[in-house]
Amino acid sequence: MYFMAKTNSDCLHIVITGASSGLGAAMATAYAQHYRQQLQLSLCGRNTGALQALASQLSSQYQVACTTYTVDVRQADQMQAMAQAAIQQYGTPHIVIGNAGVSRGTLTEYQDDIPAFQAVFDTNVMGLVHTFQPFIEAMKQATVQGKMAQLVGIASVAGIRGLPGAGAYSASKAAAITYLESLRVEMQQYAITVTTIAPGYIRTPMTDINTYPMPFLMDADVFARKAMRVIAQQRRFSVIPWQMGIVARLLRLIPPGLWDWIMKKAPHKARLPD
Repeated sequence: MYFMAKTNSDCLHIVITGASSGLGAAMATAYAQHYRQQLQLSLCGRNTGALQALASQLSSQYQVACTTYTVDVRQADQMQAMAQAAIQQYGTPHIVIGNAGVSRGTLTEYQDDIPAFQAVFDTNVMGLVHTFQPFIEAMKQATVQGKMAQLVGIASVAGIRGLPGAGAYSASKAAAITYLESLRVEMQQYAITVTTIAPGYIRTPMTDINTYPMPFLMDADVFARKAMRVIAQQRRFSVIPWQMGIVARLLRLIPPGLWDWIMKKAPHKARLPD
């Protein structure tokens, strides 16, 4: 199921954060392959060179209109300026995908890890707030005119239960899931759809450093196509791949004592030097 949004230029406008690489770049490419010249992309990230290379590729290969914005989702003022520029360039976006995220092994016992905890929360949680907030008022006006508006947050199955060595990441993704649920309820009165996508293990630079087994590991381009369908169906919550969805449901049922025993000798995500 796919939709074709109608604007003055009959184009679908999508904003994607974290588009420099990984899932963001894969989703931008998947949308470009499907919509081609009927698509306008606002690509956001911190790596200017990677963003420009992706925009050039999508523009030349698929005739997609692309504009890049070098921004840090942790900085609210940068995201405000980006939103204003994106709306001026292509009009109110139909879809805003809050994809930017970071993962890092952390242990509370180390004082040196406190800045890492802060950075993970600032990116994975506040980054979503900074991404969505500047667009909501314009989206409210768009839905009054009968246009579609959708906010999409990329969470993780790591937010279902606390994983050893990943306290910051697991907690940030749990917070993201709960935040997006609150936002979804809040946006109902304005007919703005909110979709939460919780990926399992996806082959990206973020998971390439993992040294432990990653069940149901999926390539980023495969994930992107599945995510595109979930977004088009305007689903409230979805785990990709579906096998991890079953695992996530089972994880919720495990009693705390049994979970502690299972995780006692589980491999930890490696701590990385600054």
